Amino acid sequence: MSNNEKMYDNRLGIIGWLGGGRWGIERYLYIIHRLAGVGVLIFFILHIFEGNLRIFGPEIWNPVMKVMEHPVFKVGELFIIIGFAFHALNGIRLILIELGWAVGKAEEPVYPYKSSLNTQRPLMVIMLLLAILLIAAGGFDLMFLGH
Repeated sequence: MSNNEKMYDNRLGIIGWLGGGRWGIERYLYIIHRLAGVGVLIFFILHIFEGNLRIFGPEIWNPVMKVMEHPVFKVGELFIIIGFAFHALNGIRLILIELGWAVGKAEEPVYPYKSSLNTQRPLMVIMLLLAILLIAAGGFDLMFLGH
């Protein structure tokens, strides 16, 4: 086999990318982190656009605000709460890992990596539990207390 030939063909395409097969949970967190980041960015852009409509006066602003009261936007706000909570807490987890505070002491890199299992996995579980708590609190506030 030459250096230019692939060992395996990618016959699954995008489905193979999404399915992942033998990926660990960290790979799925990576994908969700990216998607949440893009979602938050889209929200920021739309929020700035919508907020700047006020300069055109109440004849433009009021109908837009009436549209924003539709229940579809409540679901969108719930997705924003989910995206913010997950992206922020996973980002903090990644910062702790990158700074070396959550990788454990140095050891010989033999699979399965003990630093990953003993230090990073518990941090991941704590991050996910905190995200679930924030999402539940934000969802409760959005759905029942309103704003």
